[in-house]
Amino acid sequence: MTIPTSIPSPDISSIQVGPFQIHFYALFILTGIVVAVILTSRRLTRRGGEPGIVLDITLWAVPFGIIGGRLYHVVTHPTDYFFPGADLWKTLYVWEGGLAIFGAILFGGLGAYIACRRAGVRFLSFGDALAPGMLLAQSFGRLGNYFNQELFGTPTTLPWGLQITPSQPAFPTGLPADTLFHPLFLYEILWNLAGVIVVLLAERQYNLRWGKTLGLYLIIYGVGRTWFESFRLDPTEFELLGIKINMITATAVAVVGLILIIVQSRRHTEPEPSPYLPGRQWTSLHQPITELPPTAASTNADDVPTGDATGQK
Repeated sequence: MTIPTSIPSPDISSIQVGPFQIHFYALFILTGIVVAVILTSRRLTRRGGEPGIVLDITLWAVPFGIIGGRLYHVVTHPTDYFFPGADLWKTLYVWEGGLAIFGAILFGGLGAYIACRRAGVRFLSFGDALAPGMLLAQSFGRLGNYFNQELFGTPTTLPWGLQITPSQPAFPTGLPADTLFHPLFLYEILWNLAGVIVVLLAERQYNLRWGKTLGLYLIIYGVGRTWFESFRLDPTEFELLGIKINMITATAVAVVGLILIIVQSRRHTEPEPSPYLPGRQWTSLHQPITELPPTAASTNADDVPTGDATGQK
């Protein structure tokens, strides 16, 4: 039996189904989203959230995240898309790869925040429930990078070195065709899976709430990504003062996570009562109950609100 001394890259990145070309990159991202939604829904429901509310939030977060992820990638890789004779429509071709997680986190977080406010859910409580699912989703996304041959590091002689097809645009010029590279996609998958375990154990040990689980996720991913970016080969990436923009962003993400944990630990020492904002509840019809108007609130506390108090007519 011969032991493999390298990781081969796949020969294909898509399949043809009738008139449609299905890209593995998109399939893995979609799978990651589904896994994250299922896990987050179970976690938030156990904490008192309405079944199905996570799907409502996802319908806002995912489109925002895709737009943000693509925008961040295009802005930080300008030479890939803006040059004489360039087809500017390719800035929209997300199926060819190029969804930056930092842009997806920022814009997806904005979409989730809007949805949470509309539903009366605490945004940080939703973030706590999302944290392990987010790491799992990112692991699936990195498998998509593997099929696109677009996430690898510096050359290596290690037995798990990654083969990259020399004709790939990302293959460094001047290197022999049989050069092996660090499989950063695999490193990040393993890091993210380890992060899931750390998050779940820390949450159980320290009863993390009030956004502290979300903060831990940001630290774990930010630290890992800073390390991976230090030896990632990405010649078209934008740099600021000679430092890769992704390294700067990853460090900032970790710092934000640390600040979030410190601030929330000082502000909230009591148990988190509910994933909903004060005065907001839910009914079986997905209608949030808001606080009663002053005239109604002044009535007997034993009175049962009806009609408009439930948001129904």
